[in-house]
Amino acid sequence: MTAPALDPSWVDDVLLAGGPGRDAPALVFAAPVTRAQLRRLVEQRQAVLAAAGIGRGGPGDSVAICLAPSLAFVVNLLACWRLGARAALLDHRLTPFEIDAALQRLAPQAVVSAKHATGGPLRGFQDVEERVATYPGRRADSAHALVQLSSGSTGPSKVIARTAANLVEELERYAAIGAGVPQPGERIVCLASMVHVLGLVGGLLYGLHAGAQVIVPARMTADGILAAVAAGPEPTTLLGVPFHIELLSSGPKPPPLPQLTGMTTGGELVRAAVHETFTDRFGVRLGNMYGMTEVGVIATDLLGEHRPALTPAPGLRVREEGGELLVSLAESPYLGLSDPTRWADGWLHTRDAGTVEPGTGRLRIQGRNDSQVSVGGLKVDLTEVEHTLAALPGVTSAVVTYDRAIEAYVMLRDDTTAEQVQAELATRLAAFKRPRVLKVVEQLPRTATGKLVRDRALLVAASVKEGNPEV
Repeated sequence: MTAPALDPSWVDDVLLAGGPGRDAPALVFAAPVTRAQLRRLVEQRQAVLAAAGIGRGGPGDSVAICLAPSLAFVVNLLACWRLGARAALLDHRLTPFEIDAALQRLAPQAVVSAKHATGGPLRGFQDVEERVATYPGRRADSAHALVQLSSGSTGPSKVIARTAANLVEELERYAAIGAGVPQPGERIVCLASMVHVLGLVGGLLYGLHAGAQVIVPARMTADGILAAVAAGPEPTTLLGVPFHIELLSSGPKPPPLPQLTGMTTGGELVRAAVHETFTDRFGVRLGNMYGMTEVGVIATDLLGEHRPALTPAPGLRVREEGGELLVSLAESPYLGLSDPTRWADGWLHTRDAGTVEPGTGRLRIQGRNDSQVSVGGLKVDLTEVEHTLAALPGVTSAVVTYDRAIEAYVMLRDDTTAEQVQAELATRLAAFKRPRVLKVVEQLPRTATGKLVRDRALLVAASVKEGNPEV
């Protein structure tokens, strides 16, 4: 089936439009890039992609983009969309094996990757020289503009597709949220990966749409992030995930940053102790955002007024069914056959456990729906166990899983032992809730966005500190 023509005018109208801020920086990587400069770069890249055959058959071509955070990533993405092509985003940190497997699943007609790139693992962005290679794939068979792979924090990645109209709807939701959302002329220091939904839509696309500068720090260290905040006088919002909050909360007390208005975090709920440490240290709001790759932003508490409850984003309906949260979504977000256990009759099953408050409609997220297990006939919420474990002195990070018994994988400070952790845990959790097995690991696996991985097979494969016993 031939895909309906994708109208590329939304790129100019929604993302690259001129206006009073046309000469102000729209993006800052190694140097500021104005909106007018960005438009010229996109037009030039569009010509290169067209010469490589993209768009030659009309709208509906499919392109995979595998580039590190960079100006090149932004320019190639917008150029693809301006040609009416569908862009599938692959994280540059994937291994060649993972990239090859993803390309086989996605079957694009072309792949944009790095011919040459400079920058180490702590760099926030890289200087990239890209190349375009053909791939034995096929034209898009739907009108989707964007394809992403889910984070894979709880199992194999899902292929998720969104139309241009759906992306624009999400940008309008951000604008309608109001307080806590960056305004025109303000700055967004984007720490979240632009390959994934928070950094892509909440950072890059929203910043372009709203006329807020999008800054990527030169180094993803505490000092590098704070230097990016201090580089301009405009009101500035940090956008990241709990990993970045812990990073910023662990160093020495920062210098005064009067331009820093707050931070918005997505992904997992920030533990109470980390939340308090951050707000005490910086004296600004720490807002929370709940969303999914399939939908984008679903609910927010950007001012931190209702923690841990969140208010549904304008235009979305959220309801509770059997302890699971469902979100209104007109069409299935998954490529291929629609799974009625995930989407049916206009509702997406989030697989997240939660409640909806009567009257206010606010949500309370209670972890993954599959985090509820039965131990000896008693219900145990693995999220509760994990949060309790992670809050113990000496525990730097923790993941809890279940396989016939509760298991915990922890990273510890050098002065802490597994026996000490178990002893302290015994004072905080009932015996039936405590892990039967506790494994000390050198490093817990994380997704490309910094989320802790809860796929048990990967956790089992994580390297165990030599000589540390399982308790």
